[in-house]
Amino acid sequence: MAISIRSCGRTHCPPGEALPDCRVRQARLQAVPSTLLIPLAARAHGARLYPWLDCHDTQARHLLDCLEVDCAPLLRDRVAVLNVLWRTRVIMAWAEAFFRRHPEATGVALGCGLSHYFQWLDTGVNRWIDADLPEVCALRDALLPPARDRRVNATVDLSRAGWWDTLHLPAFDAVAPLFLVCEGVLMYLPPAQVRDILAEFAQRAPAGSVFVLDAISHLGVGQARHSVSVGPTGAEFRWGLRQTGELLDIHPRLSVAESRSVSECYGWMGWAAETLCLPWSGAPLYSLVALSADPR
Repeated sequence: MAISIRSCGRTHCPPGEALPDCRVRQARLQAVPSTLLIPLAARAHGARLYPWLDCHDTQARHLLDCLEVDCAPLLRDRVAVLNVLWRTRVIMAWAEAFFRRHPEATGVALGCGLSHYFQWLDTGVNRWIDADLPEVCALRDALLPPARDRRVNATVDLSRAGWWDTLHLPAFDAVAPLFLVCEGVLMYLPPAQVRDILAEFAQRAPAGSVFVLDAISHLGVGQARHSVSVGPTGAEFRWGLRQTGELLDIHPRLSVAESRSVSECYGWMGWAAETLCLPWSGAPLYSLVALSADPR
């Protein structure tokens, strides 16, 4: 199933952030790319449901205003809204800590959709690459064009080997590490492709680089139709974790720097429920993992 996005035709983008005419007359997105609307709606309006998780996204509402998309059905998926807001806050915290240590490092958002992490993570001297499929980059170029020379939009297909070179990322022996985030992407890919993506990171990344990913439990594979927000897109969950440690089997350079479970949002009841479920689920139902590339 594909969806069509049609712009409202307005030209009210803030100076310096968009082109003089940001109109996107029509964009047709296939199943997986169309899921980019889910985090956009959550960041724009999810604070009404979960004010303590408000990420203060200054761009999300503007982008939805530019696109003729009814986000009300997406907001009815309260679990997805909570997941997006929670993961955004955690990713921001991990990234801020990384850029405090490496203020001039490069950040990369793989499968970025219409997310705009650079609004929070701009150190004044770092660089950021937003990378996605051509049809998504066409939307970004119209609505979120490159900001000078420190934030760029780049076309990449993660299902194909060689994405590291496509993005012109530095070799493993470079001095400065990288911060990569790949959210809301890997669960839609076949397991072999996920392993290839993480193996390419492990083989090519400079020591100390970080790759942040979100993952569902293997029990969620094939169950996207039950999701209020994902189901209508026709996208399917194809990869999930049986245990977090299996990520380390992909390459000897990989280690888990940090790992968090969304169960923390539900307090002690969430922790208790997850503890009871882990022998059955193997991994948290939804989690964030920061993988580090260790020295060779």
